[in-house]
Amino acid sequence: MIQLNEISKLFLTEEIETTALNKVNITIKKGEFVSIMGPSGCGKSTLLNILGLIDTPSSGEYHFNEAPVHSMSEKQRSVLRKMNISFIFQSFNLIDELSVFENVELPLIYTKVKASERKKRVEEVLEKMNMMHRKSHFPQQLSGGQQQRVAIARALVNKPALILADEPTGNLDSVNGEEVMEQLTKLNAEGTTIIMVTHSSRDASFSDRTIKLLDGKVISENQTVALHA
Repeated sequence: MIQLNEISKLFLTEEIETTALNKVNITIKKGEFVSIMGPSGCGKSTLLNILGLIDTPSSGEYHFNEAPVHSMSEKQRSVLRKMNISFIFQSFNLIDELSVFENVELPLIYTKVKASERKKRVEEVLEKMNMMHRKSHFPQQLSGGQQQRVAIARALVNKPALILADEPTGNLDSVNGEEVMEQLTKLNAEGTTIIMVTHSSRDASFSDRTIKLLDGKVISENQTVALHA
């Protein structure tokens, strides 16, 4: 599904040049659950932004389902992102003024899905995440775990091929964090490819493989050893 060849990312200012990623080579197969780990400042977020077509590399090649992303225009990348990729964030990124239903519906509005189909698909994912009974509530009326379940529902509603999760349990207690990881594992078992940035070895243990970064380089790739029961 994903092939990164010699991907580098430089950030330039008037006084300094910073290398965020340095000739990164990564292959991710369809249906994998991959964790990306490393200390703060190692390039994890930059890598996730490039994988999610939010940012572009300074050099190197990125193929997504064999399509040459590195050769695409911004408009082409935007279409590819909308149709294939969803994000889950540490801070949930729900819109306070919108209800649970409306938050989950938003990606379907962006992709111009008809209202009747939107209602059907939103209700399906809310049922899947056990949040249908909260569909009229607003984010501030929910616990952190419930907000993250809504965020996962929003990520699922467009039926993405790839979910990118950035520290998805970072703002949750251990019980809610465990529940979120079990939900992600279930989604992966149903066929969704997941790439997760995490500092947590326990969270990483839910994935198939762990890629470790240091100073913008891949220093290891290992099959994950499960730490959970």
